[in-house]
Amino acid sequence: MSNPESFIQEVTEEVRRDRLYAYFRKYGWIPALIVVGVVAGTGWTEWSKARNAAQAQAFGDAVLDALDLGGAEERRAALAAAPASGAQQAVLALLLASDPAEDRAGSLAALEQLAADGAQPQSYRDLAVLRRVILLGAEMPVVDRRALLDPVAAPGRPFRPLALEQLAYLLVEEGRTEEAIAALRSLTQDQQAPAGLRGRAGQMIMALGGDVAPAGDAG
Repeated sequence: MSNPESFIQEVTEEVRRDRLYAYFRKYGWIPALIVVGVVAGTGWTEWSKARNAAQAQAFGDAVLDALDLGGAEERRAALAAAPASGAQQAVLALLLASDPAEDRAGSLAALEQLAADGAQPQSYRDLAVLRRVILLGAEMPVVDRRALLDPVAAPGRPFRPLALEQLAYLLVEEGRTEEAIAALRSLTQDQQAPAGLRGRAGQMIMALGGDVAPAGDAG
């Protein structure tokens, strides 16, 4: 290669480098902003998931507590005070309009509709399944109640301990006392289960003539 050609190539390379550096100085903030956006977006998504799960759990617990109150007026007041936002408000309105003490058939129909509504969050649908099974009681065959409760009792579902409690009661209803005691004993040691539920499980074990702790664990 002749000297003039070599000189032209070197100048061309310098111009390319200068132009590239200029681009970096001018537009280098764009990839940095993208990286920051990706990191921030991931963090926001995880935080939102955790927040939504906590809100769903708090709402579900408040609704269950309210529905277990004795008087219709007390139930309505407790439901009205339940922490609700977004889709929860629609579910709450449905529950407020369907009081089992005054309109049992309407309440059961509303719960069945909510449980089957795929547009609603799974936690609300699970809640509807639980409440409907409890309300129906022996009116629904044990096999049908178990079929409804089994998915709600799956690991990771928000109302798993409550579903396990109801499944244990089905064992009692079938006369399978030892199996029921074993299931209830597991609940007394389940850290996901609320303290009140663990207490109920212990009381039921004693009522069935069992020990809360296995014999090998005594002392």
